[in-house]
Amino acid sequence: MASFEENTPLALDSQAPEAIEIVAPQNPFQALGLAPELLAAVTELGYTEPTAVQQQAIPLALAAHPEGANDLMVSSQTGSGKTAAFLLPVLHTLLAMQRDAEARDKAAWDAQVAEALARGEAPPRKPRRKNPLNPRQFKPAVPGALVLCPTRELAQQVARDAIDLVRHCRGLRIANVVGGMPYGQQIAQLQNAALVVATPGRLLD
Repeated sequence: MASFEENTPLALDSQAPEAIEIVAPQNPFQALGLAPELLAAVTELGYTEPTAVQQQAIPLALAAHPEGANDLMVSSQTGSGKTAAFLLPVLHTLLAMQRDAEARDKAAWDAQVAEALARGEAPPRKPRRKNPLNPRQFKPAVPGALVLCPTRELAQQVARDAIDLVRHCRGLRIANVVGGMPYGQQIAQLQNAALVVATPGRLLD
C-alpha cells in the first residue's frame, strides 16, 4: 500500500478547467425563416418540431420571386398541423407588411414636421385614434389577409390559433366574423384587423 510522507510535495495542476459554454438548442422552426415574434409564440405553445406538412408548405409559402408569392393547395390528414402550416407564413407576411407601413408612415410624418419647422411653424399634432364603435368615425376595413372556413366552429378554432400565434406581435389583430355574434361588434373588429377569419355567409352580410 502506497503512503505519503508528511512533507512530501504534491504535484497540482494550477490551470483551471476551461469554461464550458452552454448553448441553448435551436428551435427547428427557426430554420423555416419565421419572424422572431412568431418563433417566441411557437416555443411557448410547445411546438418543438415542424410536422411534415409544415416543413414542406411554410418555405414554399414564404418564398418570394418576381412574379409574386406561390399559390399552394395542400391536402393532409386531420391533426397534421395544416392550420399552423398556413397561419405562420400568413402572419409572417402580415408582420412584414406592418413594418413597411409603419416605416412609410414615419417617413411621411417626419417630412411634415420638417416642412412645418422650415416654415417657422409649430409641428403638427398627430390625429387622434378614431373610435371604431362610433358610426360617424367609420372607415372601411382593409385587412391584409382573409381565411374562409366552411363552418362557424372551424372559423372560431382557426381564429383562436391565430390569436395564440400573435401573442408577441404588437398591433397585429385578428377578427373572427361568424354568425351568432353582434354585427356592431364585428364591424368594429374589422376596422382594426390585419387578419380576418370568417364564414362565407357572415362575410357576405
